Amino acid sequence: MTAPQAQPAVTVRKFFQQISATRRGARLARHLATHQLDLWGIPFGSTASDNAALVVAELASNAVLHARVPGRDFALRLEHRTDALRIEVADVRGDRPVAAPPMTTATTADHGRGLVIVDALASRWGVTDRPGPGKVVWAEIDLR
Repeated sequence: MTAPQAQPAVTVRKFFQQISATRRGARLARHLATHQLDLWGIPFGSTASDNAALVVAELASNAVLHARVPGRDFALRLEHRTDALRIEVADVRGDRPVAAPPMTTATTADHGRGLVIVDALASRWGVTDRPGPGKVVWAEIDLR
């Protein structure tokens, strides 16, 4: 009989907040995220914190500008594991975001770069269904 193998410790910390689907709410999501990361020991100004703040800002802005349903909030969820930070923004619209084409010098649009930024800063990202109406746009940032 073999002795049981010790499993590596996995620290999981979670944060969840429902936020008003307004521009002020999107800004609040970014501030809440950076504050929470600082409490978890990922200090403001670190690469991980800066990248996470930008990803939260983009996903929250998308939820407010493109997926807003009057009278319905969006939700921010953060999950801190030993190896990665997972960011989720849930909204009540079921339509899927479409990634913008790669940025070029010929790009002149003042908008449509949000998911390009998310793609550049996150280790991986995607979209999943959520219970009830809507979707969850998620991104993970490796902490190694």
